[in-house]
Amino acid sequence: MNIITLPVGQLQTNCYIVIDRQTSKALIIDPGDDADYIQRIIADERVKPVGIIATHGHFDHILAATELQLAYNIPFSINAKDEFLVKRMGESARYFTGVSSGPPPKISSHLTPGQKITLSKTNLKVVETPGHTPGSLTLYCETEKIAFVGDLLFADGGIGRTDFSYSSHSKLERSIKKILKLPPETVLLSGHGSETTIANERPFHLILREKNHSH
Repeated sequence: MNIITLPVGQLQTNCYIVIDRQTSKALIIDPGDDADYIQRIIADERVKPVGIIATHGHFDHILAATELQLAYNIPFSINAKDEFLVKRMGESARYFTGVSSGPPPKISSHLTPGQKITLSKTNLKVVETPGHTPGSLTLYCETEKIAFVGDLLFADGGIGRTDFSYSSHSKLERSIKKILKLPPETVLLSGHGSETTIANERPFHLILREKNHSH
């Protein structure tokens, strides 16, 4: 499995192109903007996109989805719980960036917890990790020890925003705890910023530290 990271759009969202070199098939994860740039990289790599997946429904993760859907005639999948955010894509984009977007992508299928997304010999398992949004997902590849975590957490202790009306800080904390149980060498690919590992992030999230009472 080969992964290309493309930071796109005003908010520098990481769009991931996951490529199976044996079959030249590719999955597009979180195409946040700059559809032309994403298409150019796909053409340069000579791969065939087979689907688009969003880790959650925020506009900065799906702005290029419609254009890519039409260009390649491929499905767009997301957790049903974030469908309301996909429908709101245009107004959210205008509100946060001042730029108007085209129509939101058509949802082809809903991703469900435990579901396996297969790219030739590679499987990505869908893990529910709500908190940032109700339908936030992590895509975990056990054989490659890689997890696409969206805006659940970021390198060096960063965590997803929970100040939206539909967010939940307690759910986010539970989701982070769940993901930090993965093997320590697992590479975490977040929605923004650089990659990190479970081993690197665990110390930042150890909330119950032993209190030192000695004087």
